[in-house]
Amino acid sequence: MDDRVKALKNELPSGWKAQRLCLACLALLTLAGCVRQGASPIQQSKANAETYVIQGQQAIDDGQLSEAIALFEQAIAENPELANAYVGIADIYQVQGDHFAAEAAYGKAARLEPHHFKTQFNHGLMLQLLDRLTDAVRAYLRALSIDPDHHEANLNLATAYLQLDEPRQALPYARRAVQLVSSHGPSRVNLGAVYAAMGRHNDAVDEYQAAAELMDLTPTLLINLADSLGKAKRYQEMVNTLQQLIRLEPSALAYERLGSAFFHLRRRGDAQEAFEQAVTLDARHYPAYNGVGVCLLNKYLLSGRQDLESRRGALGALRKSVQIKRDQPKIIDLISRYG
Repeated sequence: MDDRVKALKNELPSGWKAQRLCLACLALLTLAGCVRQGASPIQQSKANAETYVIQGQQAIDDGQLSEAIALFEQAIAENPELANAYVGIADIYQVQGDHFAAEAAYGKAARLEPHHFKTQFNHGLMLQLLDRLTDAVRAYLRALSIDPDHHEANLNLATAYLQLDEPRQALPYARRAVQLVSSHGPSRVNLGAVYAAMGRHNDAVDEYQAAAELMDLTPTLLINLADSLGKAKRYQEMVNTLQQLIRLEPSALAYERLGSAFFHLRRRGDAQEAFEQAVTLDARHYPAYNGVGVCLLNKYLLSGRQDLESRRGALGALRKSVQIKRDQPKIIDLISRYG
């Protein structure tokens, strides 16, 4: 069976199988003549729509996704108020990665069944993936009003608030996600990111370190941990973390941060070496050129302004940085003062 179809089955809303069973029973009753022949056109259309939904789900089981969509659309044509038909279409589009079409279908289902958690949650997820963050927040809040203790809804809502640069709004939901599943590493990372955005870097470090014990180490986790260690002035721990990151995945960013940590520890030779390694890996990583320039300016000043070679090297590195990113008033001021 196609992997997308298997994935779709796993993505179906909870209770869907039971719901399909009930619909199947209804279809059998209809076929057995339990829907009276004198039923009104509206009643007949609704019965037809339910049958199309059952057939659509069977088409999914058979791997016929295009046919399934067509059957769900027939159901909607018969009964435009049938939320299950919109959900069926949305589930397929979600698995296929068509978030725009999935959002539209989930949105219609959510309006028809405002108290259905899974529909509200999936609508929020599609909105978030489309970067419609304010709308996503509203959808997640509706979902949580139905099920306040849903772990993923709390986590996603906190993430959406963080994306909106509203960490204080994110905090209670990020905390709740950790409380609900304390062993979930990504929830710890998310709470750490919220604390970091609020300037609470020691708290952020605690969460990042907890996450590191619960999940595989990733470059993102290690760079976030290193940044918060630096903001907390825990520079030796920052060095240790960045060296671990470099062993895992060397990058200009990691070496530039390592240079910064060494500089704060007054290990200026090591700092300059790390900054130079950064620009070797990425010739357009302008913060590393700034680091090289500052290290060389320090050598020049410590020499009593006698080391002219260091001065020339510093100005060359700083000018290179400004060529890459012009809007750097502090660096331009350094060039003006020492140029």
